[in-house]
Amino acid sequence: MADPTPANRDKAAAPEDPATDPARSTDPTAPAADPTAPAADTTGTGTGTATTDAEAEADEDSDPQHSPALIATAVALPVLLIVGVLIAASIALRAPVEREPLALGPVPAPAADGPACQTLLPALPAELGDYTKSTLLEPAPPATRAWQLPEGGDPITLRCGLDRPLEFDRASTLQGVNGVEWFQVRDEAAGTGTWFAVDRETYIALTVPDNSGTAALQLVSDTIAANLPAREPTPGEL
Repeated sequence: MADPTPANRDKAAAPEDPATDPARSTDPTAPAADPTAPAADTTGTGTGTATTDAEAEADEDSDPQHSPALIATAVALPVLLIVGVLIAASIALRAPVEREPLALGPVPAPAADGPACQTLLPALPAELGDYTKSTLLEPAPPATRAWQLPEGGDPITLRCGLDRPLEFDRASTLQGVNGVEWFQVRDEAAGTGTWFAVDRETYIALTVPDNSGTAALQLVSDTIAANLPAREPTPGEL
């Protein structure tokens, strides 16, 4: 190979002129870079991240699942439901029970239409302790009243204007209750006791179930004593 000429060697050794090299040319009027300026955010953080965090907090604050009002409502609803159930149950227990009319058979009562019974029956109380006045199935015996518990069951009955009971004689034991003399006849099979008022113008029978208490006898005695005058008992012969 031929040795390059001096002119060619000079041309090869000469440095490139930046003014003639488009890749290396610079604008002399462009401002120089500020070394104190913050570097460009190339990680996707910064203002965008702060905005996202604020939006997330706002979403959490507005989340209905964490609302205090909703939590309070969720706690109060079961309590209100329980209270409502208890109130409804209490009302139902106190509500009167509709009872079927009570059927009573007739017994001889020759003085049922007399003045003593006509005076006594309207004065009798509607309640005898826990027993309340019953509706009698028609045709009902004259001068008769009955009371039952709210749920029904064996009644307390009163009959006025009866004949003198066969068991009442001079050997009978009497029991005074609130100014009225009574003579008792037991019915063990039926589990009842019938009390006969024997010191008034007519005989009055009060039949009470066992374990019904003494309220009926006391209240009826008060009514008899307040409305019918007393007289000496007239027992049968031995």
